[in-house]
Amino acid sequence: MANKLQIQGNESVLLRVTHSNIKSFSADVRFSLQMTVEAVKEKLWRKCGTSVDSMCLELYDDSGAKVSDLSDNTRPLGFYSPQDGFRLHIIDLDPSSVTSGGWLEDTSLVEKYKISDEAYDKLDGTFRKFKEKIGHQHPNPESKFLSYKQIPDNYMEDLCANIKVGDRCQVEPGEKRGVVKFVGRAETLAPGFWVGIQYDEPLGKHDGMVKGKRYFDCPPLCGGMVRPDKVKVGDFPERDPFEEDEI
Repeated sequence: MANKLQIQGNESVLLRVTHSNIKSFSADVRFSLQMTVEAVKEKLWRKCGTSVDSMCLELYDDSGAKVSDLSDNTRPLGFYSPQDGFRLHIIDLDPSSVTSGGWLEDTSLVEKYKISDEAYDKLDGTFRKFKEKIGHQHPNPESKFLSYKQIPDNYMEDLCANIKVGDRCQVEPGEKRGVVKFVGRAETLAPGFWVGIQYDEPLGKHDGMVKGKRYFDCPPLCGGMVRPDKVKVGDFPERDPFEEDEI
């Protein structure tokens, strides 16, 4: 067996590690040739979850041929003459192991947590409560209509009286600044009046084309279509990105 001994100083070896239960597990791990097989197993346990007592190790060369079983925990790894590129295969012998059953890879096998609407409504700090709070603080005027079909064609027309194409503006929420590029009805959107904005920064959703209809032209992601009640026109110059920097 002396011909298997390969230990010189602090030499190490880079091995490809695979697992019998976790088919997607594959990692390149560097080991010192002076480590005992038990120490190798300890290192692998931290990476894959298979306990040391339930772990068997097999060494394969770069052609896929089996070289040896690492059956003696007291032997140094170098005793088995591994080389860079060899594969170290983990076999988990524990039928109740955390790695068994495939649930580490297939999340559909994991039982999902469920909660009733009644119980969820009683919780504080949920996303539903946050949406309700925002809704109360910033009510949507269109919520009074049961459907888009009930929104009149002149909806918010009066608010467009002082909004003209070319006006500088600020849009809420977010105090986004830009220039008015369109005012009027938008056939691809809900009834009523809309204002098309070219934002100074790429804070929009399109380039002026909405659902196949072009309402204006602007750079990509700088365009937005909003209701007139969100637009305030006036002296809103482009912001200097350095104006708030300390000197």
